[in-house]
Amino acid sequence: MAKQHAWAHSAHPRSPSYLFFSVVALSFLSLIALLIYKVDNFASQTKTIVGHNLEPTPWHIFPPKNFTDESRHSRAYKIIQCSYLTCRYAATVGGAQPSEGLEEERRGLVSSRTPPQCPNFFKFIYRDLEPWMTTRISVNHINEAKEHAAFRIVIVEGKLFVDLYYACVQSRLMFTLWGILQLIKKYPGMVPDVDMMFDCMDKPTIERARVENGSLPLPLFRYCTTEAHFDIPFPDWSFWGWPEVNVEPWDEQFKEIKKGSQAQTWLKKIPRAYWKGNPDVESPIRLALMQCNDSNLWGTEIIRQDWAEEAKTGYERSKLSDQCNYRYKIYAEGYAWSVSLKYILSCGSLPLLISPQYEDFFTRALVPKLNYWPVSNIDLCRSIKFAVDWGNTNPSQAEAVGKRAQHLMESLSMDRVYDYMFHLISEYAKLQDFKPVPPSSAQQVCEESLLCFADDKQKEFLKKSAVTDGSSTPPCTLIKRPNPNFFTIWNDQKRKIIDNVKDMENRANAAIT
Repeated sequence: MAKQHAWAHSAHPRSPSYLFFSVVALSFLSLIALLIYKVDNFASQTKTIVGHNLEPTPWHIFPPKNFTDESRHSRAYKIIQCSYLTCRYAATVGGAQPSEGLEEERRGLVSSRTPPQCPNFFKFIYRDLEPWMTTRISVNHINEAKEHAAFRIVIVEGKLFVDLYYACVQSRLMFTLWGILQLIKKYPGMVPDVDMMFDCMDKPTIERARVENGSLPLPLFRYCTTEAHFDIPFPDWSFWGWPEVNVEPWDEQFKEIKKGSQAQTWLKKIPRAYWKGNPDVESPIRLALMQCNDSNLWGTEIIRQDWAEEAKTGYERSKLSDQCNYRYKIYAEGYAWSVSLKYILSCGSLPLLISPQYEDFFTRALVPKLNYWPVSNIDLCRSIKFAVDWGNTNPSQAEAVGKRAQHLMESLSMDRVYDYMFHLISEYAKLQDFKPVPPSSAQQVCEESLLCFADDKQKEFLKKSAVTDGSSTPPCTLIKRPNPNFFTIWNDQKRKIIDNVKDMENRANAAIT
C-alpha cells in the first residue's frame, strides 16, 4: 500500500504554480530578447552626428567611419541614449530655456548697453544673401537644396534640430553644431527661427553660371565660397577646435601663436618664406609649390607634412606657435580653401597668399599690400622670390604688413565670430517666407547630447570653447546695406593693387634678364 502511494505521488503531474512561473519566466526572457532586437534594429537605422548609419558625401568621398571599437549592444545603447534621451533629461533638470521673466530682464540689460559697430567685412552678408533679397526663400527652395547638403539645421524657439543626410569628415559636424549651440546660449531668446541646408565639405557647388536667368539659386551654407558661386560662407568648425590635429579653440590658439611670434624680433627672424602642409590633396598650387623648395635660389623653405607621422609624436613638431620664426609665411589653397589661413595671418610674419580662389567669411577683410602680399600662381617660384627680396629690402614695411595681418586676426575674437553668425542667420531668416518646422526625421541636439557622443579629446576641446553664460552686451551693430556698387568697387580696387604688384615684379625680372 505504501509502495502504491509512493508510486502515485511520483507520477503526479507538476503543479500548476510551477508551470505558471516557468511560462512567465520564458515570456519575460522572450520579451527581453525581442526588446533587445527592436532596440538594436532601431539603433541600426538611427543617424547620428558622429556618423553612425551615414555614408560619406557622394560629391567628396572619404573613408567611411567605422565603429568597431565597441560591442553592437553598447553601441546601440549609446545611440539611443545620446540621440533620444539626453536632451529630454537635460530639460527636466534645468536645461530648458530661461523663464519669460528672466528673459525680459536679460533683454533689458542687453538693450541698455551700446554695442560696437560690426567690422566692415560684415557688409558681405548682404552680398551673399542678395539673390533672395526681393523674391525671398520658400520651403521648396530649402527642400531642393537637400540634393547638395550633408545636413539640415532648424532652430525653433531657441532649440536646435538637425536632419542628417551624409556623414562629415572627422568631427566637422559635431564642432559646427557645437558652435551654433554656443551662439544660442550667448544670445538666448535672440536667435530667430531658421531653416538652413548645410554642406560640410570643402568645394562650393551652387555655380552662378548654371543658374538660369530669372531663376533663383538654391540656398546652401558651407565654409567657403568663390566669386563664381552662390554658396553662403559660414564660420568653420575649427574655431571651436580641431582635435584630430591638436589645434586648440580659436581664442586660445591665437594667443599661443601671438606669443610664439614675439619670441624673436623681426630682424632676427629667418629671412625666408616658409610653408608646411600636405600637397597630396588634388592641389595643383601645392604641387607647384613643392618645386620651389630651394632656400638659395628662391628664398624658401617648403616642408611636406606627414600627418600620420605627426600623430605618432602627438603633433609636437606641428605646433602652430613654433612656426612664426620666419619673416614670410606662405598660404597655398588645398583641395579648396584651407583653415590654415587664419593661423598664417596670426603669425605676424608677412603673409604671402598665392592667388586665392576661395574665400571664407572673414577673408573679405584682406587687402593686398595692407595686410598680405599677393603672389602669382604664374611663374610661382619667381613670384615668391620677388616677395622675399622686396621684404628683405624693405624690412620695416614688410613687418608693418605682417603686424596688420596679426591685428586683423586679433580683432576677430570669438565674440565677433558669434556676431557674424548671429547677423548672417538673422538676415537669412528675414528672407524666408515660411515658418520653420523641424522635419519628422530631425533630432534635437543640445550640449548634453553632443557631449554624450564626444570622445575624451573632443570633450576637452568642446568644454574649452563653451560659452559660460548669456552675453551682457548685444551683438555688434550691423552696418546698413551698402550701395550695390560697393562690392564691385571693392573688388576692382583690390585687383588694381594686385596688378600693380605684378607690374613691380615684371619690371624687377626684366631688369635681371
